[in-house]
Amino acid sequence: MVQVQLIPFKVQQAFAKTNEIPTAIKMMRAPKKWKEGYTGRGVVGVIDTGCDRKHPDLKNRIIGGRNFSSENKSNFLDFNDQNGHGTHVAGTIAATVNGLGVSGVAPHAQVFVLKAFDAKGYGETESIINAIHYAIRWRGNNGEKIRVLSISFGSKENHPKLHQAVRKAVANDMLVVCAAGNDGDDNIHTTERLYPGHYQEVVQVGAVDHKGNMAPFTNSNDEIDLVAPGVDVRSTYLNGKYASLSGTSMATPHVAGAAAIMIEQLEKELGRTLTEPELYTQLIQSTVSLKHSKRAQGNGFILFS
Repeated sequence: MVQVQLIPFKVQQAFAKTNEIPTAIKMMRAPKKWKEGYTGRGVVGVIDTGCDRKHPDLKNRIIGGRNFSSENKSNFLDFNDQNGHGTHVAGTIAATVNGLGVSGVAPHAQVFVLKAFDAKGYGETESIINAIHYAIRWRGNNGEKIRVLSISFGSKENHPKLHQAVRKAVANDMLVVCAAGNDGDDNIHTTERLYPGHYQEVVQVGAVDHKGNMAPFTNSNDEIDLVAPGVDVRSTYLNGKYASLSGTSMATPHVAGAAAIMIEQLEKELGRTLTEPELYTQLIQSTVSLKHSKRAQGNGFILFS
């Protein structure tokens, strides 16, 4: 087993109450899709530190989970978050529009929690691989599958078994969305790569700020697919609270939530199930160039039309 760590993130502010649609969500024009009736109904898997399933903005969005970490006495049914990262990610994807706190990109998405990291943000590659395989096998009460997988960790080492698991997920028409990493030096000519983000099969997400500027910490490399808000992102946090965090970890769930909405809309329009390559194509077609280098922004910023 090899120990890996969550991509580091910065807590900029924590607060007890709020009532808002976060700026990042508005940047993507997600509320426009809600008005059209598309709110991301479907299942998104989140491999992270777990989730505060009692959070008022998430308690109706979490449909289940499993603990693959050694934390919580290795109880596979106890996927409670003791770090905050996983709860923040889940909220960005699916926080309910309830007039009480924040809203996620896809406020009717269902989140299946796959806890693979502990309170300090550490996990084992074996735990992550097991979580991916479980996500592939999982079926809901009505036969539903996990269609999108959000992963915000990175390793500088390429682990072949991890790559095999990712390939299997994609082969099963699961869109795997991964953070690019926060090792960037604000120089597009240098290459920073973390795995699984750098695998060609995944959607690798970089970060921009609220003005569309590249975040100085975001990795640049030749496999970046697109960018999303990742600076001062407001979302759910531990103990029913909220926090503003920064990192490509925060950009990744914006894309996962966007994918959930696209699946809902396109499958309704087409009357059939989308394949992973089709969904990837739709994601790329839903970007606009911010006129940064392709090594930084990939195809551009995710934006609903």
